[in-house]
Amino acid sequence: MSRAGNRPWWRDAVIYQVYPRSFADANGDGIGDLAGIRARLDYLAKLGVDAIWFGPWYPSPMADAGYDVADFRDIDPVFGTLAEAEALIEEAHGYGIRSIVDIVPNHCSDAHPWFQAALAGGPGAPERELFWFRPGRGPNGDQRPTDWVGEFGGETWTRTTNPDGTPGDWYLHLFTPEQPDFNWNHPRVRAEFEEILRFWFDRGVDGIRIDSAGLLVKDPALPETVPGQQHPFRDQDGVHEIYRSWRRIADEYPDRALIGEVWMPNRQRFANYLRPDELHTAFNFDFLGCAWDAAKLRECIDGTLAAHVPIDAPATWVLSNHDVTRHVTRYGREDTTFSFATKREGTPTDLELGTVRARAAVLLLLSLPGAAYVYQGEELGLWEVEDIPYELRQDPMFPRSGFVDPGRDGCRVPLPWSGDAAPFGFSPEAATGKPWLPQPAEWKDRTVQVQTGDPRSMLELYREAIRQRRAEPALGDGELRWLPAPEAVLAYARGDDFACVVNLSAAPVRLPAHREVLLASGPLDGDLLPVDTAAWLRTGKQI
Repeated sequence: MSRAGNRPWWRDAVIYQVYPRSFADANGDGIGDLAGIRARLDYLAKLGVDAIWFGPWYPSPMADAGYDVADFRDIDPVFGTLAEAEALIEEAHGYGIRSIVDIVPNHCSDAHPWFQAALAGGPGAPERELFWFRPGRGPNGDQRPTDWVGEFGGETWTRTTNPDGTPGDWYLHLFTPEQPDFNWNHPRVRAEFEEILRFWFDRGVDGIRIDSAGLLVKDPALPETVPGQQHPFRDQDGVHEIYRSWRRIADEYPDRALIGEVWMPNRQRFANYLRPDELHTAFNFDFLGCAWDAAKLRECIDGTLAAHVPIDAPATWVLSNHDVTRHVTRYGREDTTFSFATKREGTPTDLELGTVRARAAVLLLLSLPGAAYVYQGEELGLWEVEDIPYELRQDPMFPRSGFVDPGRDGCRVPLPWSGDAAPFGFSPEAATGKPWLPQPAEWKDRTVQVQTGDPRSMLELYREAIRQRRAEPALGDGELRWLPAPEAVLAYARGDDFACVVNLSAAPVRLPAHREVLLASGPLDGDLLPVDTAAWLRTGKQI
């Protein structure tokens, strides 16, 4: 439950995203694992988070970093065992930390038993009805069934070979060819995932994060995409029936939550996923992609809160995750927004400026109404690693974009824990393998060891901000009231005695009337708030 004791935990939790491959490696093979996470639970407890969201940890050929799942009820051996996952969930509960697991319902791995049976059975095999197998166009069937463009760019259909060696039907994959899409019109698919939800809820999981939540249902006519018309596979109305059934299952268990990854530019369509009988919360990608600009941030905040009020759903706020350029890097660029469409190799950035802005951004993030997400490493001030050699990159987005989009490896580099050189405590000293992605030598100044106890560090700023958020009755779920402020300055009150001020202007501004500065993202000049700096104030009911 929330601090008020009468609201569900997910309405104002601080949720920490763990990317298992890159958090901590206990066995020395260069890949993070469950034993490494278990050994670092004390770190997360001291950070003050309420819940951990674990990225995919299932058996997988790793064509897309685990989002190509071969078995939704087990753990990939590279990470550990199912028994270790159960122990991790229980041990986290011992620290008062809840657990959220990633479910990937749009697709599976091409190594999944269902898909293997579909291939082996050939045309007419009943398993093919669980996916989207279709004959090709043209006299020889050698043209793709549609010209849809994939979520990673590129084609969305791959042709099969029949058991007799002749060219066969095509199958749909909105991501990579190794990730065939399920046919959610089939009752067996729906029943399977309902059982998967119960499997993890029965093991003590507190929440389910739903990957690509708006893509599950396709128009069975498979029309081409036409601007201004209903998209054939994004945000189809039929998806809501699925989430209503999932909500009924979640409601069978106490204090469980369904959390959607919903990329939706239309706020009303986004809010549809959060109706009282559907998902509990969804990620706020508008805020993540918003420019470091006061007017645009205010519009984003107002629009987000307004969309959530009619359905009494909590807003969520996030700055970075495993798919996007880290915000220390984004905020140091001329264009501070994020978009997959504009992400390009070689974009210059000012990391010092980005770090100053990132410090201010976390005070904004943690004082807005609702839940907040922290992506592993952002509390250390880590930046996007953009010089990974091409031959070491593993994200399929890089080649499928024609090597234009640098991919997502740069935000997935293993964390630096201690020491002056790689692997920076990510792996044990006697490790037999190098970290699966190379760490920058400059991260020696960003390790947990270096930052712990340094009041000027990003880590201690996060720890103190989360501590104060937990202790401050006005923070978390609730209302926000804007205060008068100079141009390009955000100022708002939470409750009667707390205010946050963020200066995004080009000059220092005077703080509003207050009796105490609770926390600031950088040094203040008396009552002046410097550029790109935020402050939390005890107002004494003067505003």
